[in-house]
Amino acid sequence: MDDQPLFLQIGFPGPHPPFDPIESYTKEYMDKELPIIPVTQEEMDAQPETLKSLRKRMTERFADSIDFDPHASEESRKRQRAYYLANMTMIDEKVGQIMDKLGERGLLENSVVLFTSDHGDCLGDHGLVEKWNMYDSSVRVPLVVWSPDRYQGGRSVDALTQWFDIGPTILELAGLNPPDKMEAKSLIPFLEDRPDADEREYVFSEHAQDLILQDVDHCLMIRGKRFKLVEYFGKNDGQLFDLENDPDELKDLWDDPNFSEEKGILRQVLSEWFVSSTTRATGWWKDPVAKPKVC
Repeated sequence: MDDQPLFLQIGFPGPHPPFDPIESYTKEYMDKELPIIPVTQEEMDAQPETLKSLRKRMTERFADSIDFDPHASEESRKRQRAYYLANMTMIDEKVGQIMDKLGERGLLENSVVLFTSDHGDCLGDHGLVEKWNMYDSSVRVPLVVWSPDRYQGGRSVDALTQWFDIGPTILELAGLNPPDKMEAKSLIPFLEDRPDADEREYVFSEHAQDLILQDVDHCLMIRGKRFKLVEYFGKNDGQLFDLENDPDELKDLWDDPNFSEEKGILRQVLSEWFVSSTTRATGWWKDPVAKPKVC
């Protein structure tokens, strides 16, 4: 029905291993200088045991058809990155075709388009590949919002927000009220460039043990404007990075006594968030069915 609201979700499998772009798309990137973070044995040796175990598993088990070599040559790493970017170009073109078709049907006149991804890819940086870690190349993802008649374009928001904030944003756009138990916050104030847009002090990420990330019970991350802390529960180990002075996350400060105060604060906030977030999301204390009976 032309007069009915439309919600359209399209998921692209790429860019995802095995990187398989049309060959002609790769030449542009192979001819460019691509940003690649050098991997040193010193960095890999200093990483927590969880990441060393992850690297070992990646070299032994060809997850997603990857024959991974943490010591790959510069030429091989460039080819990997070029093919990844070529896959992205193919997606860009398909998004453009979708937008053109929606425009032809008059469906963009009162629409909001969001483009994002579920995770990034280390592409060999830090001696790792794909995800299963908390480096920025894995956990930072793009979020592009397009709606010229609603929001001013050409802007970039550097406030700390979380990926799950997209949920209440969509609900609010649809005229619905997000559930009270939602920890996520609508991004509408940022899109409207309102002075009351409330930036988060910290953002979080978590990864449970799975078939690839086996050597840890649970992995949690907290990030503020300057510092990022990662904790590997069950290992009493973690990572701490000063993103202001070390944006590539090459110098781990976890055991540096000069940053013990920052480490303690972040660990405390992270622990409190994890407990409160889990409790709030499940709502077990409000569910009469879930409450234990008292005899």
